[in-house]
Amino acid sequence: MTEISKATFGGGCFWCTEAIYAEVQGVHSVTSGYAGGETENPTYREVCTGTTGHAEVIQIEFDPAEVNYRELLAIFFATHDPTTLNRQGADVGTQYRSVIFTHDEQQREIAESLKKELDESGEYADPIVTQIEPCPTFYPAEDYHQDYYQLNGGQPYCQAVIKPKLDKFREKFSEQRKA
Repeated sequence: MTEISKATFGGGCFWCTEAIYAEVQGVHSVTSGYAGGETENPTYREVCTGTTGHAEVIQIEFDPAEVNYRELLAIFFATHDPTTLNRQGADVGTQYRSVIFTHDEQQREIAESLKKELDESGEYADPIVTQIEPCPTFYPAEDYHQDYYQLNGGQPYCQAVIKPKLDKFREKFSEQRKA
């Protein structure tokens, strides 16, 4: 029986990160949602106010025999700006923060190690501000947020914001894309 693990990342708009991880070999599912706040069962409208404390995140179910957690993190860091606090491009607010919600101690150690390694590498001009915290309750987003890029790829936001990130992933991580 195949072992399935979970990873939960927030890198700005969940539509962007969901589109990327949907193409990663070894990823079985990607669910857009919310985590890290105080409100139970928050709605998109509530999260957008920035008052619930939640971040827009994705929860990934993956087979570690096909893709390991460190590889998922490398994709995460490379496909968003981990140096901007509570912001990704025009999306501003704590709901767009860069955050890794870990599911166990091993994930925390790997995330801390890679963050430190990237900070020390000089790859980024500014320090990485990505938060690393234990995964709190994850709330799936409303149905219309799931598979958003796949269903709405022609929309202006998708073309202007998501497609460039997806293209960057496809170029940089071509070996890790689903066949």
